[in-house]
Amino acid sequence: MNTLSSFYPVISAAQPTALVRFLTEELDFVPVYTSDWYWHLSMPSKPDTNIAIVDCHHESIPEGFRQPVQGVLLNFELDDAKAFYDAVSNKNWRILLPLKDEEWGQRHFIAATPEPGLMLDIIELIPPSEAFQKNYHHEAEPA
Repeated sequence: MNTLSSFYPVISAAQPTALVRFLTEELDFVPVYTSDWYWHLSMPSKPDTNIAIVDCHHESIPEGFRQPVQGVLLNFELDDAKAFYDAVSNKNWRILLPLKDEEWGQRHFIAATPEPGLMLDIIELIPPSEAFQKNYHHEAEPA
């Protein structure tokens, strides 16, 4: 079997340049590859964190699937979601779900991106309530 060398999402976007600009200016991604229809971005502080954006109308997308992303959340786990929330509250971010603590073990907020079907979920892990403790499993032992 082949060994996986990397994994990253490719977001099919109707407004790809606006999304690329948002990800580079607001979340510190940097371009690794750019063209007029495809962008590969990486995060210098976490080189294994990559995302790609493709123009949803490009011929590399199979016919019948050339449409923008819909209803997708990109989760970013941070050490301090509240500090990040406070920082972006001074910007023009459109907050869809204000900062809140969830019983399942997250402090988070959800924000819109320039791509209408794509949202950011900014998360800080916190202790879950007793009711949700049972849903967490120990990591599987490697084979």
